Amino acid sequence: MGRVLAVDPGTQRVGLALSDAGAIIAQPLTTIPAEPLASLPERLAEQAARHEATELVVGLPRRMDGGLGPEAVEARALAGRLRRLTGLPVTLVDERLTSVAAERALLATATRRSRRRELSDQVAAALILQTYLESAARRASRRSAETDRGGDSSE
Repeated sequence: MGRVLAVDPGTQRVGLALSDAGAIIAQPLTTIPAEPLASLPERLAEQAARHEATELVVGLPRRMDGGLGPEAVEARALAGRLRRLTGLPVTLVDERLTSVAAERALLATATRRSRRRELSDQVAAALILQTYLESAARRASRRSAETDRGGDSSE
């Protein structure tokens, strides 16, 4: 499959996470400043190239009711720019509650407040990526099972 780079877009910082080469395990990678916003897609494309990503995942910040606000519109625009810049597949993934889960995980490890702020975005990106990787593995498993039974998943 190849490495997958996840992006958790934010107004201040953008968290990044990277999968292993087999696209099984997500790991926090780094955090980059969101500003200047105009160069963000290019900076993210550089990260994708540097880490030899074959696919990108961008967090889609849906509202709790499932609706899309201005942040989601911006995430979709970012995904489109990344798709054009890199030529790689880009998937949007629902990121509701990942920031809360990341903060809780860091609190559980007794991480200092200043360090939590620094790590929270990249841990959230790793949670987004792990969700995506597990979903992709389930889809592949279902396709394999259908093929084994003689079914054609394209029907």
